[in-house]
Amino acid sequence: MAANFAVLQLSGCAGCEVSLLNAHEWIGRRRLDYMPLVLSSEALPEVKTLLVSGAVRTEEDLYRLRKAASRAQEVVAVGTCAISGGVANLGDRDDVRALFFSEMERRHVPRILPKLHPVDAVVSPTLYLPGCPPTPELFMAALFDREGFEASKTVCIECGRTKTRDRPRRLQGFQQAEVDPDICLINQGYLCVGSSTRGGCRAPCTRAGHPCVGCRGPADGFIARSSDEWFTAIQKVFARMTDIPADDIARAVRSPQLALFVFQFADYAATPRDVRRVL
Repeated sequence: MAANFAVLQLSGCAGCEVSLLNAHEWIGRRRLDYMPLVLSSEALPEVKTLLVSGAVRTEEDLYRLRKAASRAQEVVAVGTCAISGGVANLGDRDDVRALFFSEMERRHVPRILPKLHPVDAVVSPTLYLPGCPPTPELFMAALFDREGFEASKTVCIECGRTKTRDRPRRLQGFQQAEVDPDICLINQGYLCVGSSTRGGCRAPCTRAGHPCVGCRGPADGFIARSSDEWFTAIQKVFARMTDIPADDIARAVRSPQLALFVFQFADYAATPRDVRRVL
């Protein structure tokens, strides 16, 4: 009988669930017993693998995660929100928290916790599957072939665009110019952090002409390093490949354009993780 698995969605957007459904090759090979997005079952049975997406934002999230994890042989933290908070982590901002706490008298709304937590603050995942969302290929690797899956070290390696001697002097705003489909985005003046972002996604964003924003988190060489070291490494890449002023790069890397994902590079250093458990 095919090993069963379940999908528990906490506070998130369901993007990871949609990506899993797109990885339809698991059908017939693993039995999905619980996934509220597509199944009507209310009770989560005992399962071999529990995929957890979303972050622990509410008391209900906390309760459901602890209960579900107790019924699973292994827990896989799926996606940026489950690993580092993702978009929902913006709720840790003081002004956003104040807004929600001021409306606590609202009925039928789960009470939010004082601070958002990733899954590993509550239970111990067997595996981390980063991405926003992880690609269907990554889901298949997590469910069937973890040891045999070999990801490129960085998104930059997977991208395949040609690096040139062109040295742009200023950052190019996205969609403000036509993107050359063959040339490295940095050589075209775009803020791309694929050189230090974990590979394995097959670079769909950069191949399509959109700079990498780091949703897969740090490459192996940066998992145990501080965010300052990562920022320094990125600035060195731009110093080597462009004539863009260092101050412009420093401001851009810390800008809202990358704010949803760049913070997780610091999270990995604050919460040490075994590289062997990050797919």
